[in-house]
Amino acid sequence: MKNIDAIVSGIKGMNLPQTDFVKLMEEFKNPFLVLICCILSLRTNDKTTYPASLRMMKLGKTPEDFLSVDVEDLAKAIYPVGFYRNKAEQILQIADEIVHKYNGKVPDSIDELVKFKGVGRKTANLVMAKGFLKPAICVDVHVHRISNRLGLVRTKTPDETEMALRKILPEKYWLDINTILVTFGQNICKPQKPLCTQCAIKNYCQNYLNSKN
Repeated sequence: MKNIDAIVSGIKGMNLPQTDFVKLMEEFKNPFLVLICCILSLRTNDKTTYPASLRMMKLGKTPEDFLSVDVEDLAKAIYPVGFYRNKAEQILQIADEIVHKYNGKVPDSIDELVKFKGVGRKTANLVMAKGFLKPAICVDVHVHRISNRLGLVRTKTPDETEMALRKILPEKYWLDINTILVTFGQNICKPQKPLCTQCAIKNYCQNYLNSKN
């Protein structure tokens, strides 16, 4: 892909700080924990999700653990993440399905993962990449926005971005591209007023170059 090595190298070279939640997800290497913590993170910032994840894991760390967890106790533990009551019910339902339909093992395919209530391709891909360490491209709002800003893709939705990146992104970057671009998006390439003057890869960015013409 055009300039991808320089782009990835440039972002890494900035040594941008990761949030505690991003670090936590990197450390797991556990598909169930990646799955349920990703559910917590939906529509919730990392600063809120991180402590909520730690409180949740005091109640359980395996699908079997959550079979005996009361929904109100879980809701209380994960508050104030967005839609915390719905997420508590969702997590317990998923844990029950994993135990009784999948013999206690999180399915290792996107097609199966998206069968769980509330699990879309973004979450499924993150579970594949960070939980199973299998090549998958997790496209969240940061990856979608930055890929388009750089001019790597021309897409309207995260799902379209995933499919476009699958065609042009070398597989060696699939596992880490989400973490790389999320960290970049949180620190430099922000949704509003990106810090272009501080960006090491601005000369590879189509949006920046266009603004100078």
